Amino acid sequence: MLVQREEQLTLLRETFQNCERQRKGHVSLVTGAVGSGKTSVLESFGDWAATAGGRVLSATASRTERGLHLGVLGQLLQGPRFDPDTGIRVERLLRDSPAASPEAGRDGGEDPADQVWAPVLHGLFSTLLDLAESEPLVLTVDDVHHADPASLHCLLYVARRLRHIPIMVVLAEARTLRPSHPHFRAELFSQPHFTRITLPPLTVEAIARLVDDDVEPAAREAAERCLRMTGGNPLLTRALIEERPRSATDEEPTADAALGDAFDQAVLGCLYRHEPGVRRVAQAMAVLDRPGGPADLLGHLLDVVPESVTPMVSMLRTTGLLDQDRLRHPRIRRSILADMSVDERRGLHQRAAEVLHEHGVEPGDVAEHLVAAGWAEAGWTVPVLHDAAAQALAAGRPDVAAGCLRLVGRAEVDDDQRVAITAMQVSARWQINPLAVNGQLDQLVDAARSGGWPTHAALSAVPYLLWQGRAEEVEEAITGCAGDDEQAHAAGRRRMMHLLLGLSHPEHLAAVREAAAAPRTALLAGGSSPAQALGLVGAALTPTGDHDTVAAADHLLHRHHADDGMLPLLTAPLLALLWAGRADRVAAWTAVLLERPAARHAPIWRAVLRALRAEAALRLGDLTVAEQQARTALDDLPVAAWGVAAAGPLATLIACATESGRHAEADRWLAQSVPAGAFRTPLGLHYLAARARHHLALGRAHAATTDLRRCGELMRAWGVDVAGLVPWRLELARVQLAVGNKAHATQLLQEQLRAPHGVDDRTRGRALRLLAGTAAPDHRRKLLSEAVNLLQGCGDRLELVRALGDTGQTLQRAGDSAQARLLVRRAYQLAQDCGASVLAQRLVRREPGGVPAGPPAEAPEPEDGLSEAERRVAALAAQGHTNRQISSKLFITVSTVEQHLTRVYRKLDVKRRSDLPARLVAFAEPLGEEIQPAAS
Repeated sequence: MLVQREEQLTLLRETFQNCERQRKGHVSLVTGAVGSGKTSVLESFGDWAATAGGRVLSATASRTERGLHLGVLGQLLQGPRFDPDTGIRVERLLRDSPAASPEAGRDGGEDPADQVWAPVLHGLFSTLLDLAESEPLVLTVDDVHHADPASLHCLLYVARRLRHIPIMVVLAEARTLRPSHPHFRAELFSQPHFTRITLPPLTVEAIARLVDDDVEPAAREAAERCLRMTGGNPLLTRALIEERPRSATDEEPTADAALGDAFDQAVLGCLYRHEPGVRRVAQAMAVLDRPGGPADLLGHLLDVVPESVTPMVSMLRTTGLLDQDRLRHPRIRRSILADMSVDERRGLHQRAAEVLHEHGVEPGDVAEHLVAAGWAEAGWTVPVLHDAAAQALAAGRPDVAAGCLRLVGRAEVDDDQRVAITAMQVSARWQINPLAVNGQLDQLVDAARSGGWPTHAALSAVPYLLWQGRAEEVEEAITGCAGDDEQAHAAGRRRMMHLLLGLSHPEHLAAVREAAAAPRTALLAGGSSPAQALGLVGAALTPTGDHDTVAAADHLLHRHHADDGMLPLLTAPLLALLWAGRADRVAAWTAVLLERPAARHAPIWRAVLRALRAEAALRLGDLTVAEQQARTALDDLPVAAWGVAAAGPLATLIACATESGRHAEADRWLAQSVPAGAFRTPLGLHYLAARARHHLALGRAHAATTDLRRCGELMRAWGVDVAGLVPWRLELARVQLAVGNKAHATQLLQEQLRAPHGVDDRTRGRALRLLAGTAAPDHRRKLLSEAVNLLQGCGDRLELVRALGDTGQTLQRAGDSAQARLLVRRAYQLAQDCGASVLAQRLVRREPGGVPAGPPAEAPEPEDGLSEAERRVAALAAQGHTNRQISSKLFITVSTVEQHLTRVYRKLDVKRRSDLPARLVAFAEPLGEEIQPAAS
């Protein structure tokens, strides 16, 4: 473990050898920061010297034994085995030595004690001479800065007389704020046979050797991370490496990583070996946790002269605990804080809040210490905490805001302040756990009602009341806060809340049509972001074709996706994209937003984003991702906390289970309690449609029809009859086809296709596929061809599987069995990729006139050539098509294309795509035309 100390050990060994050869003594002082490995160097050198023919006497000084008279010298001389006479003489000298000694290396002057000490020093020195007579003598003293004055006096006496004596004295000391025994050091440094050896911090190369004997790139990367955390301090470095398993060396520990006791103890070991003042500064820095120029703040915090803090900070920096003026790693900070008592931490946090407030620091930074101290007794603390909470909410940190507001709640405030604080508490706590705000929300509503519905209090409660389905109370609040003297800002906010009521509970939408027009105008004119967001949802639910909802939603997301405080706002354009038929954009944007810090700190928005991503994945036919995201959304937020929005993730899970053939699981999701108010919201329509699909899968056509008719009645009554929300006519047509009512199904599908607005490509492709089942054979292939193109373009792989399967069945009946098998094979693979194994098996089940039973298998591979699938992929690649284009044309995944090409290159012995045409001449005839499965 002694790496990067070879140079120092070599110097000590050469010095020993010179002492032995030249019969001359020497003094070496090994210095370094706390934890730099001084003890290891002394022990290693002592072991080597003992094997090299020397006699080694060792001692270790200690702070607690500094007052022990001749304590260090006693350790040196009590170790060796003397003959009886010498042992008695040494014991007598140590016992009879004067209790007081002249200070080692004092400046001039005759001291009466010199005469008393003279025989003792001479006797002890004579004993050392006897020991060095037969072999070189090595005296090592560790932590000499803690040695007692009498022992130092004796050591200095020996050091002055080493010119022609083979005695080597090796001392080790740590850097301290003020050099201990300055007179001893001054005289020691002046000796002609003196050498000072310094131990520097470990380098990356040295740490890499500790991580792994072979300095590989991975070991160097781990060493660089280790260096950033330890500053090259050997004590910290060894503790860190020993605790981290080899398999985990590629990850740098985070602030929350539990490294174990060894690293904690190493940090504390560094601190406790310093002076108490240095440890106190480290504790203050751990509490403050602020970069840049800490001396002034630390001085005020510790109530000491700021100039006295500077050398302590420098000492911590030398030890490796600091990087510039801040603790090097959060894990070090946590170790220091854990060592402090609760009262110590609270006291320092309170003092830190006072000092930072006096220095004009931002409210958020001051509030952090107030919350940690649990103190808000001073008059200035309430406005600071209030401002900090507002800033935290705007920055997407409801957890921080909740902590500030919890502390404000204990302070004495007036009624108006209490209402404002309660409104902010509801907002903050709701984003963490909606179930935690029920009582406070009721208090806020009661206070607003009794106070005549003041605008701020009334409108603050609106989003949370809507979440719980309390639409009537929202309408009462919005109506109650309207007034003739209403300011423009308040009036605009009231109109926006009125629109929010209409969009979340569309039965009220007719009453706010006029208000709904304002955000749409604002959207076109570049109005405020909240107005644009609500306008986008309104445009998706009530499309008019006068502007591009998808482009506007993308623009809003691009503008604000990096702003954590805008995350709640961005759910609106995501909903607009979903209901406008762009599930692919929703999937892409939710993946981006889930990586934002605000999603980690606000469980409500993290859950909502995952629910949106799940529904988007379902519409794209990815059952695996849809189910995983919806389940995780309910893990983030239990069903009871979702309020009326619970219908959203539950509908996705019911649909996933139904599509996967897990009907018992779908029943369990249906057994989850959904508030009755959910069926007054657009998400309730999703739930009805999913439940209808489940009923149909179980053969309950009447129940499915009831749910879908109710869905259609609500959508028409609300004026939001758009397919992107729920294509209820299409779903009802599926039920009619299942019971053999083709005429009614055809009528419903044609109505769906004739809708003036809101029929997206996915809905159109699904409708055409179903309509093909009612058409004559000659027209069926044309409808299926168009359906395949639309579904492939919109990305719904599950519906594409059905369209390909129908196309294959149509070709089979027309006598084109080869092409039918090829299409079914592609559909089967795509279904497996989607996680729809039940649908995949249904594709290959034997039916009258259907394709052969059993999973589609590749045609046998010729002994000297390519399989059928490989030939087709190779031909398209030779014609210049990209992998993605080949995937699209053959209805297989890009990964499958890559696998086929890898085998093609190996079999044909080619290195690049440009070599394929020449090698495929033999296959030119069968590969001359690309397959057009849906051609008329």
